[in-house]
Amino acid sequence: MAGVIDTSEFKKGMKIEIDGEPFEIVEFQHVKPGKGSAFVRTSIRSLISGRVLQPTMKSGDKVGRPDIEEFEMQYLYVEGDDYYFMDNKSFEQTFVSSKVLGDSKNFLKPNVNANILFFNGKALAVSLPNSVDLTVKKCDPGARGDTVSGALKPAILETGYQVMVPLFINEGDVLKIDTRDGKYLTRVATGG
Repeated sequence: MAGVIDTSEFKKGMKIEIDGEPFEIVEFQHVKPGKGSAFVRTSIRSLISGRVLQPTMKSGDKVGRPDIEEFEMQYLYVEGDDYYFMDNKSFEQTFVSSKVLGDSKNFLKPNVNANILFFNGKALAVSLPNSVDLTVKKCDPGARGDTVSGALKPAILETGYQVMVPLFINEGDVLKIDTRDGKYLTRVATGG
């Protein structure tokens, strides 16, 4: 724990530590009842498990300031269930497990930059750019005259991720994919 935070300093998005676990403040409300002492209603989300708690704290209570660091790192390669990243400043390498990465691993290709959140030296979360450009490795060709508006077909991208795309997309095309929901945004370049 790297210090303390008073409940009067709470802000949405602030990281706090309770019982040795890091949390992010989702919502908070200072309440001053007519009788009795003031208190703070909070809604906090665990940075480790993702569970949401709603503790009530007395005004003036103190919570811990977690030892959290965020680094911009570049994705290098995968080995088994471990994804290796390099710090862009110190050039040190570290790995992040596929469990921590979650669905983000579907959008990783070498040289993509990501922000990695560490708690006590252990990777907690990875945030990618909002979109990445990926090449279509496999998809059925669109049939001539197949012009149904809004029709989609499956395509497999270079990372192995399957996404639904419009009928005009072909193998070799480069697509912009939204990393937040995994959906097709637009075609960046056509395959040659």
